[in-house]
Amino acid sequence: MSSTGGYDPSKVEPDIYAFWERGGWFHAEPDPSRRAFTIVIPPPNVTGALHLGHAINNTLQDILIRMHRMRGYVACWLPGTDHAGIATQAVVEKRLKKEQGWVRDNKNPEHREFLVSKISEWKDEYEARILGQLRRMGCSCDWPRTRFTLDEQCAKAVYETFFRMFRDGLIYRGTRLVNWDCELQTAVADDELYHETVRGHLWHIRYPICGTGLRPVPGDAGILPAGGAGILPAGSIGVPPVRTDEYLIVATTRPETMLADTAVAVHPADERYKHLIGQRVMLPLTGRTIPIIADDILVKREFGTGVVKVTPGHDPNDYECWKRHPEIGVRNMMTPDGRVHADNAGEGGQYAGLKLEEARKRVVADLEAAGLLEKVEPYETEVGHSDRSKTPIQPYLSEQWFVKMDRLAELAMEAVRDGRVRFFPERYAKTYLDWLSEKRDWCISRQLWWGHRIPVWRVNLRPRGVNPRNPSLFPEVRAEFAAVLKAHAAKIGCAEDIYVTDVPETTYPFACRVCARSKAAIDFLRDIELNPLIPGGPVKPFENVKDAAFNYKYEDIWQKAKGGTFVQDPDVLDTWFSSALWPHSTFGWPESRDEGTKEHRDSGKTSSVPPSLRPSVPALSYFYPTSVLSTARDIITLWVARMVMTGLYNTGRVPFQHVLIHPTIQDAQGRRMSKSLGNGVDPNDLVELYGADAMRFVLAGMAGETQDVRVPVKPVKLPDGREVNSSERFELGRNLCNKLWQAATGFVLPTVRDVEIRRHASGLHTARTVDQMPHFERWIRVRLLDCIREVDAHLARYEFSAAVDALRTFFWSDFCDWYIEEVKGHLRDSGVEADEANDVKVALLQVFDIVLCLMHPVIPFITEKIWQIVGEAIPRHHELIWDDEGPEPCPAQPPPLIVAPWPKAKGRDWLDAVESQRDAANEVDSVLGVVRALREIRASINNLRSAGRQSAVKALPRALVKCGQQLDLLRRYEAVIRRLGQCDALEFGADIAKPRPSASKVLAGAEVYVPLAGLADPEIEIGRLTKERAEATAHIGRIESKLASESFVAKAPPAVVEAERARLQEVRERLAAIEGHLMELSG
Repeated sequence: MSSTGGYDPSKVEPDIYAFWERGGWFHAEPDPSRRAFTIVIPPPNVTGALHLGHAINNTLQDILIRMHRMRGYVACWLPGTDHAGIATQAVVEKRLKKEQGWVRDNKNPEHREFLVSKISEWKDEYEARILGQLRRMGCSCDWPRTRFTLDEQCAKAVYETFFRMFRDGLIYRGTRLVNWDCELQTAVADDELYHETVRGHLWHIRYPICGTGLRPVPGDAGILPAGGAGILPAGSIGVPPVRTDEYLIVATTRPETMLADTAVAVHPADERYKHLIGQRVMLPLTGRTIPIIADDILVKREFGTGVVKVTPGHDPNDYECWKRHPEIGVRNMMTPDGRVHADNAGEGGQYAGLKLEEARKRVVADLEAAGLLEKVEPYETEVGHSDRSKTPIQPYLSEQWFVKMDRLAELAMEAVRDGRVRFFPERYAKTYLDWLSEKRDWCISRQLWWGHRIPVWRVNLRPRGVNPRNPSLFPEVRAEFAAVLKAHAAKIGCAEDIYVTDVPETTYPFACRVCARSKAAIDFLRDIELNPLIPGGPVKPFENVKDAAFNYKYEDIWQKAKGGTFVQDPDVLDTWFSSALWPHSTFGWPESRDEGTKEHRDSGKTSSVPPSLRPSVPALSYFYPTSVLSTARDIITLWVARMVMTGLYNTGRVPFQHVLIHPTIQDAQGRRMSKSLGNGVDPNDLVELYGADAMRFVLAGMAGETQDVRVPVKPVKLPDGREVNSSERFELGRNLCNKLWQAATGFVLPTVRDVEIRRHASGLHTARTVDQMPHFERWIRVRLLDCIREVDAHLARYEFSAAVDALRTFFWSDFCDWYIEEVKGHLRDSGVEADEANDVKVALLQVFDIVLCLMHPVIPFITEKIWQIVGEAIPRHHELIWDDEGPEPCPAQPPPLIVAPWPKAKGRDWLDAVESQRDAANEVDSVLGVVRALREIRASINNLRSAGRQSAVKALPRALVKCGQQLDLLRRYEAVIRRLGQCDALEFGADIAKPRPSASKVLAGAEVYVPLAGLADPEIEIGRLTKERAEATAHIGRIESKLASESFVAKAPPAVVEAERARLQEVRERLAAIEGHLMELSG
């Protein structure tokens, strides 16, 4: 690469990253003499490649890690990926169906093995792609610590946590209403939903009022097991006569769900219906009657007819109503594949097995034919859809595993209330606390095959000689069974890893559950399950144990369970269960335990993780709790809260101290980026177009208080001919990198190549003390000191945008626009002595080195490359920035920039001395104010000349500066002002009159005038600006008129109204600028 050409990141970034990896600079080991700074990466799902949201999040994390590494911390950034159960299984199943016509059969065990193997292949492919993307972005992750949520270590933590919670009574199995994906036939989490506005109808249905009151009901109302219908009030037998002249009108968007209604509800204070409470209505098309109940929570009497149908098995609000009125019963509306359940099939079973969409059409037609359809209205409603199958989500009554949230949620809330966990921005703590305060039990089971299988076996004991109708004998039978089971487990060292308990929700008295927490225990129980006692035949041996001494049989176990069942739960755990353990499981929790006898270990059942990479207890105690978590706002509840809960439950400590919520990147229309919309941007494409540093710089600049960042997207062609999405916003980053490269190779290096670096008696590297230096050198050091302080303060508060802005302003404006230009002039002066010239070069190199240090966390590739180039030319340059009072002595050779010391705002001689030079720096600011005014006036004049088709002027022929107290100061710097302001002649005075016509700028303590005579015809510009003023004024009137319309403000989408208000402000500002120009030209 030519040092005089433009910067080409493609020729720098791969080599620099390889240099970092060879040096092992990313890897962290516990060091008790140093503080740890730890981040665990939010593990990306292995469903696909990383997107721009991942890019901004990982950029921010890497900035923090690199900065703390330079500050001397043991900085550990642990990478990894998430198996993403439902998402990954859905995408692989979809591909298998498309390519091979393969469809999952839940009853075929070979299908499970086949699908898991195919998903594993997918995982390997996309995990490699994801980790490669992180490397290409410059992420300085501790790669030897890479984890996967299904790997051996994470599995150990998952089963340990499940076992503890199961044993402590925090995990239970029960029937609840869940989000159900009928396509994938599994429960799904709230975050796996998206909502779409669907145009439909609101059907008003007549429910005939029965002629008699509520009769006694034999039997109890309740719930049947999953997949069945509820036990119903016996009023469905012997239907009372109907008063056909009276109806209750119920409105619904889902008329087919009326087949599973168990009540209609009214408000207890509604005078229209108070007399009907306790009576019954005929449920149309079913031959059943259901009660009229009073419920002031479900019913809002001012809405609609004030009557609400209650379908507890298909609506969350109705389900809560049933919990308040258990006597009404509950019915499961559908089967797992989304068809009408046979128990809710209407009279004669006419709707049984119909898909819900078809059932809706049939029900509506039959209601209309029966004269029970009052009216139909068009209606729009928000419908939840599965993010994986893209099909509508159905509420479904299903038997699932749950975690009790009461105690865990309270612990997690207290951690935020007392400040152990802090949110940035702070307002997101409310999201966290509001969700936890609901304390809704967490559904942790999924009807999938890709994930951690639930380590629980259901055992229905059939003991010989015991009357199964005598449940009082169960404790004794269960104890005998547990004793035999544990006796066998003890032979392989896992007796303590098995827990036997009863099954409280079953009607069979001799059922129990066995939970395992170690791989040895799980293998042990699976062998029992796979080797039952065959009547009249032999008992199969424990095949996983090769030693003949352990080749025993399970006859005594199966004698206890003779004729019964011994089956592992088929479900897997919710992905968020393993993700919730991520901060502590990845560092080795739980502590390594001896999982068996020597014979068992020798049998080959050992860890697949190399000893050098196995998590250790010291790593857990040293790196945990982690320092900060950076994540998106949409998983505060589903991930952040659960990590705090499980961290406190398992370790007694919070998992992180700070939670950083990064912005969400949208397209120009405010839409989320996605493949389906075609507006997604691949970070790899941005790296190819602009370089990783350019992308990182722009993304860091987006991370401010605004949480929704809009990025205009447009298609561009890559050199290989591919068309990809990109954004012109990243030009800013490329321009900065080019500017830095040109400043380094085009001026700084050629200028300082012969610098002499030595210590003087003052302790400084310059012959002169700070107060002996010219004002400009004092000024740049004060500005640098302020920049260091600003960057430190902003990054401490995670204000990345402000930190990046401070860096860019100092480098581009203070360093390049002013300081470099002054250095050029200073060194061209023939009267400069050798020591003074060397001092100038020392200061230039010192400031530039510190700029590289400050910029390195944001743009690491180019800064490391320039640091290497400087080191090759000036091997001792690092001495200029080394902290003599730091933990490490200054090395003889410059270290890589990645581990160079972070600039300190105090504690160094030359910086401490700079603090006293602010008066001198303020004087330079006054000088530069005049220079800026001259430059702005020259630009305005050239605009006038361009309008008159005249060539631009390179320098102003004459300017006048009216000033009072600053007169002597400005006269001393006349040569600097003329050179930097590109003005041939300057006149200073306290009583200078403003020429007419002239262009002018008013400053604090000074006014700058440039006569326009001979430079430009102001009338041309006055005419053009007058026309623009009229157009702007008319535009303002049109927008104000629109916003004054109550109809427009009320009916238009809020985003459209806000856009109009923003446009009004923009046009007003443009009008003010036009009028300012006109006043100046007319004056």
